[in-house]
Amino acid sequence: MAQILLLHSAYGLRPAVTAAADRLRAAGHTVHVPDLYDGQVFEDIEAGLAYHEQVGTDELLRRAIGAAAPLLTPGTRLVYAGFSLGGALAQNLALADEHALGLLLLHGTSDVRDEAVAEIPVQLHVAEPDPFETEDWLNAWYLRMRKAGAEVEVHRYRGAGHLFTDPELADYDEEASDAAWAASLAFLSELDSSLAP
Repeated sequence: MAQILLLHSAYGLRPAVTAAADRLRAAGHTVHVPDLYDGQVFEDIEAGLAYHEQVGTDELLRRAIGAAAPLLTPGTRLVYAGFSLGGALAQNLALADEHALGLLLLHGTSDVRDEAVAEIPVQLHVAEPDPFETEDWLNAWYLRMRKAGAEVEVHRYRGAGHLFTDPELADYDEEASDAAWAASLAFLSELDSSLAP
């Protein structure tokens, strides 16, 4: 089964993230959930984003790389996954790992360099509309990922809040969350199949 590095959002390592990891483990996957915020957890997005700004994206990326490094043993192919900010970090790690198995993005993406190479399956789940992932941004992101060689699958959830998979947030949308997890588990199952000899 796939080994998954699951990165939390700007809120920190909330219960919804550990619950998501447990959901993936119940499906047979090995899941690693690093705490990039050193124990800091926030109840509102403004506080979380302020902490993100204080620490800096470069430092968070360094921490994410540090969390991934011990997992990158010979023969291991990681699936990188993340929520919102964690999705952006996961994308950066996946695009830098030539052996990445796949990329699962929940609520967030990152910029794609013109010279990027990403010949991996990618699945994105995002609200429609989403204040952090605008239509123009997503269109440009999709085209750049395709140019990089990625097989991209995008799922949009009309009327859902930004972090619609977190039951403790106002963004939560049960129907959208259930649909996203069903598609995510199917995606991971396909990745597992690709590992079969």
